[in-house]
Amino acid sequence: MNDSLPPLNALRAFNAAARHLSFKRAAEELHVTPAAIGHQIKQLEDHIGVTLFRRLNRAVMLTEAGQAAFPDLRDGFDLIGSAVERIRTADLRGVLVANVAPSLAVKWLVPRLPRFQAAHPEITVRVEMSVGPPGNSWEAFDIAIRYTDEVAPGLIGEALLGEEIAPVCAPQLLEGPNGLRVPSDLRRFTLIHLEGHSYDPAQPDWRRWLRAAGVEGVDPRGGLRFDHTLTAAQSAIDGAGVALLSQTCLLDDLAAGRLVRPFDLGFKGTYAYRVISPRHVFDQPKVAAFRQWLQAEAEACRVQVDALRHGKADQAPDRLRSSSGATLR
Repeated sequence: MNDSLPPLNALRAFNAAARHLSFKRAAEELHVTPAAIGHQIKQLEDHIGVTLFRRLNRAVMLTEAGQAAFPDLRDGFDLIGSAVERIRTADLRGVLVANVAPSLAVKWLVPRLPRFQAAHPEITVRVEMSVGPPGNSWEAFDIAIRYTDEVAPGLIGEALLGEEIAPVCAPQLLEGPNGLRVPSDLRRFTLIHLEGHSYDPAQPDWRRWLRAAGVEGVDPRGGLRFDHTLTAAQSAIDGAGVALLSQTCLLDDLAAGRLVRPFDLGFKGTYAYRVISPRHVFDQPKVAAFRQWLQAEAEACRVQVDALRHGKADQAPDRLRSSSGATLR
């Protein structure tokens, strides 16, 4: 029976021409010429031995045979289209496992995830947090986000967000006669240190930052020490001191005013947050959708950083600006 079926392209041409009652509009739909539509329909009529259209001067009309065949063919193509769509979206459904460094997950990714779910309700995102290979195996996830400058063999990575390290503190530390005004005032405040997970050689500690800022008389060894960005950031939010931290992870805290940058002096890192996937899943529809969404959010983040910085440059009192306004590199 399959051998007796006419060519699929001829059936597609008939279906389009019958719906539009126009070879020209059928050609536009199928991205071919009207002559090609006429040729396909003639081929179909020759194959089945029945005339399907009456050709008029400026129009075409279905014959009785064409009218009888059209509804079933139209429904058949609708069913084929539905089946193809189910095939196309089969890999888009289900669970996507995203393994993310804890500070970025809590401070950046999780607050933005509702936007992804609204755009892709068919994908369930499962967020896992770790700083090394997930479960000691890079095969246990669909996407990972890491602060790194390299990607292991068998993986594909793409840059997501660059990084800057700068001092931050609670806004109340800027207030009053003894408020934090210039870098040398740090001698009156507790320094909050982050120790642990970053291997970026460009990431500074307080000793390096103070030297680059030309500050003397501040002991870089004292203060509070934490092994995680989340606890160091919370300590700064609570007003315990001044922390030297990643600006990306603190973007929402800075935008909300929970933290401020007392000086426009920061270090650009050589590493970046990278989206990493095993090679065999990189182009799967659900992974591609999540990667594209991440890049869109990263671009929005860059715009927000620029807006915050320009707003601060325009609005901050002179006493809160650095003497040079420079970015340390």
